[in-house]
Amino acid sequence: MNRLSNVFAGAIAFGLLLFATAGQAAYPERPLTVIVPWAAGGGTDATARIIATLLEKELGQPVNVVNRTGGSGVVGHAAIASAAPDGYTIGLITVEIGMMHWQGLTDLTGASYTPLGLVNFDPAGVQVAADAPYKSVNDLVAAIKANPGKLKASGTGQGGIWHLAIAGMLRDMKVDPASVPWVPSNGAAPGLQDLVAGGVQIAPCSLPEARSLIDAGKVKSLAVMADAPAALYPNVPTLKAATGSSWTMGAWRGMAAPKNIPPEARDKLVAAIKKIAASKDYNDFMAQRGYGVVYQGPDDFAKYMAKSDADLGATMKAVGIVK
Repeated sequence: MNRLSNVFAGAIAFGLLLFATAGQAAYPERPLTVIVPWAAGGGTDATARIIATLLEKELGQPVNVVNRTGGSGVVGHAAIASAAPDGYTIGLITVEIGMMHWQGLTDLTGASYTPLGLVNFDPAGVQVAADAPYKSVNDLVAAIKANPGKLKASGTGQGGIWHLAIAGMLRDMKVDPASVPWVPSNGAAPGLQDLVAGGVQIAPCSLPEARSLIDAGKVKSLAVMADAPAALYPNVPTLKAATGSSWTMGAWRGMAAPKNIPPEARDKLVAAIKKIAASKDYNDFMAQRGYGVVYQGPDDFAKYMAKSDADLGATMKAVGIVK
């Protein structure tokens, strides 16, 4: 009888083990949520929504996109980091995660997340009016040195990503960033319009943002702050090719989850995002909008965020906006 009891107990234990294993292997068993820290209709929102659509196909579950705006990106980034670490709430974090803590807005950094994959990078371009006398970045920098304070730039708020792009470029080229006064704007579009109108002389935003004015012949790009030319305008040289400066800067986006999600959820999400980043659907969608596709796996993405954070912090200190 004892022997039968032992056999029965063993069978139950084995059945429970199989049930638990099956439960783990079934991830995901319910819908997922992708949090976007920026408003609907923008580039980050568009990128998140195509990824969510393709994730549904990969994971076999609905994937809902939720925009959590406010606090210059703090609200949404905090919502991703503080979500239940079960693999069912993830988000699209952006370059601002390496900026906000330097400004005293939050304690969050890239290390506050489980990185899943870098999926986009749009480098800053050095845009000037089409009829500007500068044929190269070297010409532009020579004019800045000769006339400190005369040439102005715009394209985002004070201390925003495009402000740091031009400030970092100048700093790397041994030019005082204060030599180019920054005119705050509500984004690249009004900054570019100010450029065309002659209110400012430089708009260091991404090429996709400047695309319509470049194609209309009103703006020209002298260089991109990237390691390789942008697919959108392959004839625009990199900053390094044009000047020798290896400074790179741009807006990036990557998928992340709260820290300490289950390994099986992490592995499945990482595999799905890697597949999506290589897919024709994703690449066609991004190409149609001029967005750059750059994929890095979790480990490389973590290192990338750490370097971005350090570069942004050094530049923000140089322009006096670190708190």
